[in-house]
Amino acid sequence: MCLGGLAINILGVHLARWLSLPLFLDNIGSALTAALGGYIPGIIVGFLTNIVNGIGDIETTYYGSLTVLIAVASAYYASKRYYEKPKKYPIIILTFALIGGAIGSVLTFLLYGLGFGEGISAPLAHRIYDSWGWSVFLSQFTADMAIDIVDKTITVLAIALILRLMPRDLKNSFYFADWHQTPLSRQSQFEAEHRRTRRMSLRSKIIFLVIAGMIITAVVVTGISYIHFSRAAIEEQKELARGVVQVVLESFDHDRVDEFIEKGDAAEGYKESEAIMKRLMDSSKNVEYCYVYRILEDGCQVVFDPDTDDTPGAEPGSMIEFDHAFLSDVPTLLRGGRIEPIISNETYGWLLTVYEPAYDSQGVCQCYAAVDINMSHIATNGYQFLARVLSLFFGFFVLILTAAIWLAEYNVILPINTMSLTTDQFAFNSATARSDTLEKIKGLNILTGDEIENLYKAVVKTTEDMVEYIVEMQHQSEKINRLQNGLIMVLADMVESRDQCTGDHVRKTAAYTGIIMRQLRKDGVYLDQLTDEFMQDVENSAPLHDVGKIQVPDAILNKPGRLTDDEFDLMKTHTTAGSQVITQAMNTVSEQDSGYLREARNLAHYHHEKWNGAGYPSGLKGEEIPLSARIMAVADVFDALVSKRSYKDGFPFEKAMGIIKESSGSHFDPKVVQAFVEASDEVYQVMQSQTRNED
Repeated sequence: MCLGGLAINILGVHLARWLSLPLFLDNIGSALTAALGGYIPGIIVGFLTNIVNGIGDIETTYYGSLTVLIAVASAYYASKRYYEKPKKYPIIILTFALIGGAIGSVLTFLLYGLGFGEGISAPLAHRIYDSWGWSVFLSQFTADMAIDIVDKTITVLAIALILRLMPRDLKNSFYFADWHQTPLSRQSQFEAEHRRTRRMSLRSKIIFLVIAGMIITAVVVTGISYIHFSRAAIEEQKELARGVVQVVLESFDHDRVDEFIEKGDAAEGYKESEAIMKRLMDSSKNVEYCYVYRILEDGCQVVFDPDTDDTPGAEPGSMIEFDHAFLSDVPTLLRGGRIEPIISNETYGWLLTVYEPAYDSQGVCQCYAAVDINMSHIATNGYQFLARVLSLFFGFFVLILTAAIWLAEYNVILPINTMSLTTDQFAFNSATARSDTLEKIKGLNILTGDEIENLYKAVVKTTEDMVEYIVEMQHQSEKINRLQNGLIMVLADMVESRDQCTGDHVRKTAAYTGIIMRQLRKDGVYLDQLTDEFMQDVENSAPLHDVGKIQVPDAILNKPGRLTDDEFDLMKTHTTAGSQVITQAMNTVSEQDSGYLREARNLAHYHHEKWNGAGYPSGLKGEEIPLSARIMAVADVFDALVSKRSYKDGFPFEKAMGIIKESSGSHFDPKVVQAFVEASDEVYQVMQSQTRNED
């Protein structure tokens, strides 16, 4: 795919040249590759395109950063499906044109300075400049934008057409991914990529570190390169100045300096020497001035000072003050010694000055030949050098940054965020949920081959151990619950057996409470209270409703006849006594662990309360009575009616049901009675099974 994109770019360039089109057509391949394969392939193709084209024209290489940016923009718009929506084409075209035309025009200015040059847009820029009178830069900028809009329109339409004709499966096969886990769906990948964090995300940290590292590297490398470039440029100018000053020395007779100062143009050979100096200044745009001075205590005495186009020379014999840059070297100059080249930025601008002593035939220094080299071009060349370096670096920067993010995305960010999202959705409240949870984490299949994979394996192992532990805990909990319920039944049987009645009463009442609660839930009654936990607590603690009878004397419990008022008052204390016994039990455990005991206390204390308030021990009425106690009241009375006792026979089912119905609204909660009656078939089965046991 990358080779194909590179070939399309190169063919586009050659096609435009062969047809003599004022276009580039050098971005179709890189933008298409980016649209198909994503950021990495597009950037690679864009960068290689300019390197290959730069083999024949090195200047092309400096525009590689623009091609890379266009590839990045193409990959972004492809991810947003803009190529599938014609109304979005203008956005893509304008973005590409701003990169290639606007930024490219500014880059050209930085690389080559202000001018039309000889590029594709030069003829149009000249026409705009001549017709509208705009500045050179604005004319060139407008021409670049106009041509680039046409160029990028062709590019976008060509890509859109290719993508539309290409089968979806083929397009999808080109996308460049690097999954080290089970590939995610588009939605799952989006969620994993945009996982919220408390502070800075790992992706942001990686981007920050890469950008900071690249910028620091760029500053250091560019700074060092610029320093070496500047030094090399200055050394080059020094060599130029030394060469020129030697020619100046050879252009006049050193023994006749006094004559030249006194007579000037009238001295023989003066004009010829001055003409040579002028030709030296005209030979290079960097040679600003050539002159000869005699150094005196009070300044420089002019020997030769040729005129320039914009500055007339001083007359021979006239005095010129020392520039500040030379003051420290004046003693050496007065002695006729040599000084190092001096760089100054004073009266005549930024100059490199080289002084060379002119000795007469007796070896006495008569004057100094001097050359001033204009250094302003070094600054301009330096800026252009920086622009070239930064342009090349920017392409590498985008490539490395994108590669770093891409590698981090598939090797770190997606695996970690996928594990995080999956563990957030863990559920352990049922066997199916636990199995699904374990399959989800195993299904990620993260194989990065590094610490991330080690972390994933640890998460899988921890999840497996957790599931096994929960299963084991549930088994142990079920055993404890069965043991607990068994102990409750034994305790209840022991209490009930004291009145010489069968202990089956506690089992039947528990069964009846369960039937009533399930029917109430089916009827949609008291749903806010009838939770699974409440129903389980009531049914498990129902056998303890008469636990208070343990404090009632056997003589009263087993009396065959009617109880006296005092005996009945004593019998009634079994409700408060039961409540106290259970309260003492609750005090031995924490509040959160006393769940079923709370309902056991309600059952023991209030199961003899009546709906109309005529019950005991508190005389509560209506819904003041806890729901569990209202349910137990029906179950307890019904079982007492149908059960055979030592002092009576049990009532038939229909008669007992009739009594329950008659007591609805007076003794019992009408809604509870209705549920009990509606579930009469289940009630009858429980009663029959118990009757068989009694027989």
